[in-house]
Amino acid sequence: MKFKVALKKADGTTETRIVEASARFAVYQEVETEGATVLSITEGGGGAFSFVSLGSVTFGTGIKTDENIAFTKNLSAMLGAGLTLSRALAVIYRQSQNKYLKKIVQSLEDSVKAGSSFHESLAMYPRVFSRLFTAMTKAGEESGQLSDTLKIVGSQMETSNNLTKKVKGAMIYPSIIIFAIIVIAILMLIYVVPTLSSTFSSLGSELPLATRVIVNVSDFLRTNVIMVILIMITFILGGISFMRSKIGSKTLLFVGLHLPVIGNLVRETFSARAARTLSSLLSSGVEMLTAISITREVVGENVFGKVLLEAEELVKKGESLSRAFEENGKLYPIFFSEMIAVGEETGKVAEMLEQVAVFYEVDVDNRTKDLSTIIEPVLMLVIGVFVGIFALAMIAPIYSLSSKI
Repeated sequence: MKFKVALKKADGTTETRIVEASARFAVYQEVETEGATVLSITEGGGGAFSFVSLGSVTFGTGIKTDENIAFTKNLSAMLGAGLTLSRALAVIYRQSQNKYLKKIVQSLEDSVKAGSSFHESLAMYPRVFSRLFTAMTKAGEESGQLSDTLKIVGSQMETSNNLTKKVKGAMIYPSIIIFAIIVIAILMLIYVVPTLSSTFSSLGSELPLATRVIVNVSDFLRTNVIMVILIMITFILGGISFMRSKIGSKTLLFVGLHLPVIGNLVRETFSARAARTLSSLLSSGVEMLTAISITREVVGENVFGKVLLEAEELVKKGESLSRAFEENGKLYPIFFSEMIAVGEETGKVAEMLEQVAVFYEVDVDNRTKDLSTIIEPVLMLVIGVFVGIFALAMIAPIYSLSSKI
């Protein structure tokens, strides 16, 4: 088996090479005999399909967030019960049903047996284990409380995942309604409108503008089916790509922040995420500047992340953490900065941030439950407008004909 290995030599220089070995453990042994240190290692020689073999190509990591959370919690429980790290990883390897996770766990076990620290082993898989995960694990190893730290990591990941699910769940209902409206509209344009159109043509009546527009759209759909399908696919894929791009995500965030109801939900969601992450890192013993930097990565490169960047710069200069949030009250609510200020005065910043996180998580939960109640009448109004326009466009010619008879 081939591995792409990035290593640091004894003279301080770095090198990347392809090493053929039976397992990752053997790679570490070979590199260490040369007096070098492994920086990263990738299975498969680092080619286009380096993560898995050609017969088992997967998109992304192949590991769900729930599986990652279960891995963290189980590992914490076993370490707390007294098992060694390598044995705990071996147990998880046997229990796991996910072949991609099994490969990674096996690699982690080999790495730990080779003498590497757990956080260094985790760092080899940045797409699976975030910098937050790695930093907290490092703090846990250094303090001798890895089990407790992993428990905090698992709890933080689960809370963050649940928060994301609630926000996404609130958007499922309107998405289904909008999708149903589009499907029904297309079906009517393809099957209903042509029948009415032929009736109008046979009677030779002049059609209103709205009716002519609907009839022309119907004719275009029926005569250019393949083109319409390609346009729809392109539009959907383009929309997804745009939303995932930096410009797209910033645009959506800007729009969301300026929408009624949605704006407060966005602010509180980001506030909860930032508070929960920062609290978890600080309570695990991670140094303040590092904790702010990692939290900024979790929040993202957006207006909320820029506030954390400002906070990092202020803390470097000896200023208080709360000051940056005070100056950005339109993004992070006043309660956020006030609680941090209290924590700085009492020396309990992590505890105060945890209370902030809980407060906003509960509030987001309540707001998402109320969101469907607010959206429902708006959707009904939109549906009514579309149905009304369509009905008038189709009924107006009929009424006009009946009045002439």
